[in-house]
Amino acid sequence: MAGRILVIRGGAIGDFILTLPAIGLLRESFPEAHIEILGYRHIASLAEQRYYADATRSIEYGPLAGFFNPKSDLDSDLSEYFAGFHQVISYIYDPDQLFETSLRKAGVKNLISVSPKIGDADHAARQLAQPLQQMALWLEDPAAEFFPSPEDLAIAKQWVESQQDSRVLAVHPGSGGERKNWPLPAWQEFLAAEHRTGRWDKILVVGGESDTPRLAALRSSLPSEGMTFLEGISLPVLGAVLGRSSLFVGHDSGISHLAAAAGANCLLMFGPTDPQIWAPANDHVSVITAPGGDLSALDVAAVRRRVDEILQDVR
Repeated sequence: MAGRILVIRGGAIGDFILTLPAIGLLRESFPEAHIEILGYRHIASLAEQRYYADATRSIEYGPLAGFFNPKSDLDSDLSEYFAGFHQVISYIYDPDQLFETSLRKAGVKNLISVSPKIGDADHAARQLAQPLQQMALWLEDPAAEFFPSPEDLAIAKQWVESQQDSRVLAVHPGSGGERKNWPLPAWQEFLAAEHRTGRWDKILVVGGESDTPRLAALRSSLPSEGMTFLEGISLPVLGAVLGRSSLFVGHDSGISHLAAAAGANCLLMFGPTDPQIWAPANDHVSVITAPGGDLSALDVAAVRRRVDEILQDVR
């Protein structure tokens, strides 16, 4: 298909990264095609001009709401935009097929409408790629990969130097839901203990807007020397930073998926979600599951033992 392909993908960071294997399958199968993503700009930037997509467009555009209202006149510019693609793959939740009907009314001839809801039958990335079998495309590897640009890597050097013997521990103490978070006192104990070992040249604590209270509490309780708090940087640059770390420790979160896709050795704490469905499928990812799916029952000593084991393996 040497034409134009549009992937419509909203959702959070982790949802988007779990869809990258499907988008990568499109890119691999149709290397000459123009692939575009309609999504949240700050998230879709992970793919724009970084192997997967030639361009992106913001899904946060007022006239798009009319495509969900059967009584609304469709925006002419958007209709022309959608009709300009040879293939559209939509991951919009559309139980009443209102969006699908509008897209076809706008002139979209080849449409694959995918439910973004994930069941418990297979890994999430495989479920999201399965509808591409309608195009005779089968996903072999469900592991996502992030391809930082030279600019991303250059900016990342501000926080992580690429010295071969440098040891950098990166952690993300948050997630999209409180039940998926290791309790703050456990993080405080873990980071203080790792700092005391002296085995890390730098400890990076990363987070976004929703993590501000947790990061503030950690910043006030931990030593400043050797500890860097990294907030508010773009996702592509954050991916480049995490890819340079020696070890990343986190939860079931979008940032964990980014770290895994960037190539970091990862230790991810899971509970109550199922790692068989939701954990990154990359080879360098280790999962520790909380007893009974309750992260408050996960002992700091158990996590630190797993850190020791991983560091032994990567030496």
